[in-house]
Amino acid sequence: VRSCVLTLMKAAGAIYMPLFCGPWMEKMPHIIRVGGLLIDGMFPIYLIYLKSLDCVTGLSREERAYQYVLTHATPGDPDSILDAFDIWCSKVEFISNIGPKKGKILDRLLMEQSPLTVLELGAHCGYSTVRIAQALPLGARLYSVEMDQRNAAIAEKIIRLAGFDDDTLIVSPSDEVIPQLRSNYGLEKLDFVFMDHWKKCYAPDLQMLEGSGLLGKGSMIVADNVLFPGAPKFLRHIRKSGLYEWRVHRATLEYSKGIRDGMAELIYQGIK
Repeated sequence: VRSCVLTLMKAAGAIYMPLFCGPWMEKMPHIIRVGGLLIDGMFPIYLIYLKSLDCVTGLSREERAYQYVLTHATPGDPDSILDAFDIWCSKVEFISNIGPKKGKILDRLLMEQSPLTVLELGAHCGYSTVRIAQALPLGARLYSVEMDQRNAAIAEKIIRLAGFDDDTLIVSPSDEVIPQLRSNYGLEKLDFVFMDHWKKCYAPDLQMLEGSGLLGKGSMIVADNVLFPGAPKFLRHIRKSGLYEWRVHRATLEYSKGIRDGMAELIYQGIK
């Protein structure tokens, strides 16, 4: 029975992928595009639905998104790649990228700061990596960390598809990478840090960065999803530490209208 079920799932997957990656995806019934529809009021049920698709297709959400981007985006055009991601994530399947609205805030902060050394914690499938890379000045270096090997493989392909061959992708947990940034990668200072990995890691990773000596006065840290799913320990630390000037840019969860979220912006002031 189990083998029959698996065979049926694989057969369904063979049918499913052409539907979503074909050129007529835009004409599919709106009921299929559950992304923006279900996230607002039925987020947990929606995530269960997405996990069921993993079984049916034999591919992860990120791999399904990659297949769509690969067939709809223009190689070497970062905006085309981001647009393809946004279409997929808003109309087909939710993926926790920073998204276009909060992404524009990130773009602005990067352009104002013009950082030369950037650390990204949580590359996921490469969306934010591409977004950051295209906003950086010439000569800047971007180091992106992703602990999930399967997602890192997708991120690597997306980054190269966008034409950013010089960016460094580190496949390892953030708490193992941060202590090695100076010794293994020759970093002396981080001008900009973007956090979008496990929210429970925000506070310990920030404290690890503080102890590393890599943050200098004026270094900027931007952390996504501090209100939903939320990072209360992180927010509590920055309130109590006195090390930062900070604010929260209020927005909604990426690709949704009804879930309030926010992105924290921190400017490191150092020990007073």
